[in-house]
Formats: sequence, C-alpha cells, structure tokens
Amino acid sequence: MNTEFRFGKKRFYDDQRFKRGFSKSGEFTLLESELLSLYGETMKALDCGEIMPENPEEQHFLLVCSQQLAAESKLEKVWMKYKRLTQSRRAFHTLNSRCKAASYEGEDESQDESFISDDD
Repeated sequence: MNTEFRFGKKRFYDDQRFKRGFSKSGEFTLLESELLSLYGETMKALDCGEIMPENPEEQHFLLVCSQQLAAESKLEKVWMKYKRLTQSRRAFHTLNSRCKAASYEGEDESQDESFISDDD
C-alpha cells in the first residue's frame, strides 16, 4: 500500500472496547486490524485535533472524519468503521426468553379449587 499517511509512534490499541484486540474481535479483517494498529494513533490524533495534517492525504482524511467527503482509501474506510463500532451500542442477542403465557398472568387462585373433589 502506497501512502503518505504517517505511522503512529506506537501501536494503537483500544483495550476498553476491543479487549482481545482488533483481529480477534470478529469485526475487522486481518488487514483492517493491522492498519488500525499501525496508523490508528495518528488517525485518532488527527480526528481529535491533537495534531495537524502534513500532506493532502491527511487533509482528505479530516474531511472524511467531518463527513464532508466519502471515505475512499483503506485507511479512511477502516477508521470510519472503527468510529461507527465504538460510537454505537452493540446489539446483544440471547436465546433465553422471559415471556409468560397469557393465561397464567391473570388467573385467580380460587379457580383452582374447583378441581378438588369431596370424595369421602
């Protein structure tokens, strides 16, 4: 990949949201997780305004982050995917059900006494 984008000074991790790493989260491909690890620190700093862009590619990245332009490069796409995953709530699905049958909710216990017989 030919890019003018700066590498981060250290590898980028998000232990708060991706405790097992990007590659084991199931959300990112191996290439995407490697791009996030290598360039994520720079992308985060640019997005937050901590550093200024040094080249046209980084300036385009800022326009994508502010949603003025659509993502074109792999770095822009993976960063927008990362932001979408970290800023939205994850859906949680379960196989358990807590539904009760409608006939049991409103039944009165006195109705059960009709089944008791007085056979002596």
